[in-house]
Amino acid sequence: MHSNVRASRAGSAGITAGAEFGTTRVDGWIAEFLHKWPKVTVEAEYTNRLVDIVHEGVDVAIRIGPLQDSELSARKLGELTYGLYAAPEYLRSAPPLEEVGDLERHDIIVHAPRGRPVWTLVSGEQTEKISRIPRCAVNNTMAARNLALSGLGIVQLPRYMAEHLVADGTLTRVLPDWARIPVPVHAVFASTRYMDPKVRGFVDVCRAGFSDVADA
Repeated sequence: MHSNVRASRAGSAGITAGAEFGTTRVDGWIAEFLHKWPKVTVEAEYTNRLVDIVHEGVDVAIRIGPLQDSELSARKLGELTYGLYAAPEYLRSAPPLEEVGDLERHDIIVHAPRGRPVWTLVSGEQTEKISRIPRCAVNNTMAARNLALSGLGIVQLPRYMAEHLVADGTLTRVLPDWARIPVPVHAVFASTRYMDPKVRGFVDVCRAGFSDVADA
């Protein structure tokens, strides 16, 4: 029995995730997994390209957003929730911000990999689209957060990335009733009838660890 457990925990696990979510959350899940599975090694690639996990020999991909690979299996880990934030320094000298339409008079910082950025914000049954030339557009959420911390405007961020900064007073959440629709996060792996124990083990760690993201 003991030798079978050791054998089941041996081997290597290939893991991929987006660069930002990987370094802010998946790192911790990998560390916990390695402590629980001491005979397993991990090779992780953090990249924003869509990895072909079957042909590239990857065991698990952590993906944010709607899934496209219908031939793969997936376990939903949870959802990323979002908010609008600005530095107190910016808000002190900015126009009033009491309703969503007021955003049209504010500087905004956007995460926009390509094209003209549009924020689609919802509040209950209401939907509002904000399309304007941003003060700054970047292709990295961490960079957008850093620019907001510099007092350059309002930014839309995943709550797990911003709420600790609200707690220490360096960011303020604005228009708290408005946010983008939550975005699903999945662990994706090759579709097989028999799930490798180490893959199941890592997915279980991810599902348990997602609570600190969801509770932000």
